Amino acid sequence: MKTHLFFVLIATLFISCKKEDNIDERNAQTSDQTEINRLRLNQIQTLGSHNSYHIRMDEKLFSFLTTINFILPEDYKVDGLDYEHEPLDIQLNKYKLRNFEIDIYADPEGGRFYNRQGNIFNGIPVASGIDELRKPGFKVLHIPDIDYKTHFYTLKSMLQALKTWSDAHPNHIPITLLIETKEETVGDILGFLGFTTAIKFTPSLCNDIDTEIKSVFGDDLAKVITPDKVRGTFATLKDAVLANNWPKSVKQVGKFIFVMEGGAHEEYLSAHPSLQNRAMFVYADNKDNDESAFLIYNNPIRNNVDIRFAVSNNFMVRTRADGPNVQNKSGDYTQQNAAFNSGAQVISTDYYRADPRSINYPSKYKPYSCRFPNGDLARINPISAADKQGIGKIAE
Repeated sequence: MKTHLFFVLIATLFISCKKEDNIDERNAQTSDQTEINRLRLNQIQTLGSHNSYHIRMDEKLFSFLTTINFILPEDYKVDGLDYEHEPLDIQLNKYKLRNFEIDIYADPEGGRFYNRQGNIFNGIPVASGIDELRKPGFKVLHIPDIDYKTHFYTLKSMLQALKTWSDAHPNHIPITLLIETKEETVGDILGFLGFTTAIKFTPSLCNDIDTEIKSVFGDDLAKVITPDKVRGTFATLKDAVLANNWPKSVKQVGKFIFVMEGGAHEEYLSAHPSLQNRAMFVYADNKDNDESAFLIYNNPIRNNVDIRFAVSNNFMVRTRADGPNVQNKSGDYTQQNAAFNSGAQVISTDYYRADPRSINYPSKYKPYSCRFPNGDLARINPISAADKQGIGKIAE
């Protein structure tokens, strides 16, 4: 009996000590988090995926394209198509990605991308059989007719999946969504074989993009950080950025920020100076435009000085840590290190986990991967928040 009481006493003391340890840990985390919450959106770095929806194309079609690779335009070379991404929830939960890229094509009548003409080369039916592709709305895919496999067929369905995840994780740091409006297809070259051409974006179609975003996030865009919210009372968006009027991230938990690039750039700005009443930012041509807030420099080695200068002046920059089927074959971390050190806030990668083929084919594929040190989901910016280093981890 005494022995039993002795062990009960020891266990009680142990639990008590553990509780005290937990209290100390929690207090430390709260203190650190308070400091981190003083950071503005342009003072953190996040990782995300390039063409986040992408699934590797059909093997037979890929093999055929390999045989004619030498005559394909640069954008359609097979090496740049040979990759795929995990489902979106895995990217968010397991790999902690917080920026995503979505390629969209206009399809106002519906059915434009229902057929996959490239299937004539691999013996698969041309008709997709997917009813969702018959409906009007923006479609998500990389290259119509050949590189069409995707985790989501429509912009609306992908945005809804992101919002559903966000609603279940309301304390997440802002998620950046890169929307690329695409106007070129294989049909521009092979239209005579029945390949689909793309619709050019107009101001009206640009309005439709905002409408689709609002159909998911609400007309008030309460969960979206818009250009108007950043501009505030400043005359132009650029003036607000130079004054570092980016909101503090603690006030923006559970929110999204959209940035558009591609063929619709000028049309999206039409009649909306400094992006007034728009849902999205755009990648500006240069730092001198009134709408300048986000800049894009995809090569952090060649453009390292440009990126550092832009970040130092409060602009947000997107860059890439690697390219499809490059670093996964070379194992070279030079570009990744340059991306991290440049201060670019939005860093895209194709290899947030190593190429799965590196396990079975180590002579061809290397176990290259892109992760922040210690697996952090985000980190304090080394350029725009250099004086905040070491204050703790960014949560959610």
